[in-house]
Amino acid sequence: MTDTSPASYPQARSAPATAPTRRSAAFFDLDKTVIAKSSVLAFSRAFFAEGLLDRRWVIKSGYAQLRFRLMAADQKQVEHLRQHATEMCRGWNVAHVRAVVAEALHEVVHPLVFDEAAELIATHRARGDDVILVSASGREMVEPIGGMLGVDHVVASEMTVVNGHYTGELEVYLYGPAKAAAVSELAEDRGYDLATCYAYSDSITDLPMLEAVGHPFVVNPDRRLRRRAIDEGWPVLDFVRPTSHSSRPGSQRRRTPSRYRTAAVAGAVCAGLAVAGGMGTHALRRYGQHAGAV
Repeated sequence: MTDTSPASYPQARSAPATAPTRRSAAFFDLDKTVIAKSSVLAFSRAFFAEGLLDRRWVIKSGYAQLRFRLMAADQKQVEHLRQHATEMCRGWNVAHVRAVVAEALHEVVHPLVFDEAAELIATHRARGDDVILVSASGREMVEPIGGMLGVDHVVASEMTVVNGHYTGELEVYLYGPAKAAAVSELAEDRGYDLATCYAYSDSITDLPMLEAVGHPFVVNPDRRLRRRAIDEGWPVLDFVRPTSHSSRPGSQRRRTPSRYRTAAVAGAVCAGLAVAGGMGTHALRRYGQHAGAV
C-alpha cells in the first residue's frame, strides 16, 4: 500500500517551499476522493428524518450506496446514481433541502472525510494554491462541504428549480468532459496556469480533468484509472485513515438532533433488508471482481 503519511505526499516532498510565481490551483473530485462515499446518498438518512424521503427511497438509497462503495465508478454506475438522485429530489423545496444539509452537515459528512485528503488540502493552501472542489453532486450539498473543508471555490452540478422546487431535471451536469471544461473555464477566469495545477480523482470518468492539468494524481483509483495511471507514470495515493475529529483545524463537530441518529438506524435496517432480499449478493459478487483495484 502506498505510504500516505504527510511527508510522503509528492507535493510536500518535491514542491518548492514557496508558492509558484504563476497562480496555481488544486482541483479535487469529492466522492471517494475527499470523502469515503457519495455525498448525495450520505444525506439520505437526514432527508428521511425530515420527511423528504419515504421508506422505499431509503431502501433504494441504501442499495445504491452499497453499489457505489463496493464497485468501480464506471460511466454506467455514475449515470444510474445520477438518475436515482434527480428522481429522488423531484418536487423538493430548495430552501428546506439547504436547511437540512446545514443542520446535518457535521454529523453526516465530517466523519467521512479522509484525513489524508484534509492534510493534502492544507498542504496546497500552505503553498498558496487555490483549492477547488469539482463535483457531479448538487451545489446545495457540495458548497456546505466545501465551506467545512475551507476550500476556495466549488464547481458542482445544478438542478433546475421552478418556483423554489426541484423539477427533477439537471441544468448543469458536471460529469466527465464537463469537469475538464469547467476546470479550463475557471483557469481562464482566474488566471491559473494549468501546467502548474494539480488534480485528484478516484474515477476513470474524471480522466479528462486529470489530463487537463500538469500534475494529475489518482486517489483510491478504480481498476481502469489505476491501469492508466501506471501507464502514464502518475502518482497513486491510497487514502484509508478515518477522520480524527480533534485534529481538523477550524472544524467544530456540532451536536446533531437525535432524530438523525434514529433515522440512521432506520436507514441501516432498510439497507440490510435490501441486501437480504438478494441485491447485496450480486453487489458482493461484483466486488470480488474489483477487489484488486480498490
